[in-house]
Amino acid sequence: MDNLTNILTIKDLLSRHGFTFSKALGQNFLINPSVCPRMAEYCGAQEDVGVIEVGPGFGVLTHELCKLADKVVSIELDKRLMPVLKETMAEHSNFKVINEDILKIDLHKLIEDEFKGMRVVVCANLPYYITSPVIMKLLEDKLPIESITVMVQKEAAQRLCAQVGTRDSSAITVAVNYYSEPQLLFHVSSGSFMPAPKVDSAVIRLDIGAQPRVECKNEKMFFKVVKAAFAQRRKTVLNSISSSMGIPKAEVECALVDSGILLTIRAEQLTLTDFAKIADSIYERKNKDV
Repeated sequence: MDNLTNILTIKDLLSRHGFTFSKALGQNFLINPSVCPRMAEYCGAQEDVGVIEVGPGFGVLTHELCKLADKVVSIELDKRLMPVLKETMAEHSNFKVINEDILKIDLHKLIEDEFKGMRVVVCANLPYYITSPVIMKLLEDKLPIESITVMVQKEAAQRLCAQVGTRDSSAITVAVNYYSEPQLLFHVSSGSFMPAPKVDSAVIRLDIGAQPRVECKNEKMFFKVVKAAFAQRRKTVLNSISSSMGIPKAEVECALVDSGILLTIRAEQLTLTDFAKIADSIYERKNKDV
């Protein structure tokens, strides 16, 4: 079905299917016709590529993805959208929708079942309220995917794509940079949606490598240190890690000295390599005590 960004088409679908927008599910559907074709192109949808989409809505982005990719599997939590998508996506034989929660579904099994022999990418217009959990699930599950292209709230995009070691960085900035190479692609105004949200959005892409972008002795410890360092970001890393992880300050001080890091430094000033060095030192010291 064409014209899925046309307000009259949307209102007709809403009326015939008795559909109302859910604030709880963060539903804001695109009415700007230029956005989804760009997203589909930027995400790498093409022959021999399978696409996982999260939250297809009425199928505006889905429609563009199906034009380019070999197969598109959309995961939609709202069962009310199943009959809508059956209508709007009827022309696409390479489309499948799964009525599941993206945070609970086994994505390894989905990829194995649906995309044999294909390269796989993720592309989605993410509801703001689940942006971080979805992105972290996609990264932490270590899926055989090449990239994640998503539209998120503008402020979230800036945080996710910030350079580690700058004032805009946060724990999720470090996590995203650990697993991938992020880039901000383009901005999308709030007027591009129905109903219009109160904030603007941006489209970002995370290119995922075969290995993390920094080596560490224990990944679990690395992320514990990152989370602890940013838990009280106004404090020094020394104080924040000590209090958040329950480690004596003297031990954290030794870890920082071993890593060649100033005791007065704050989390936002640390690089990926710095975090890895601190985590490695703490991990080694803990293992010596065992």
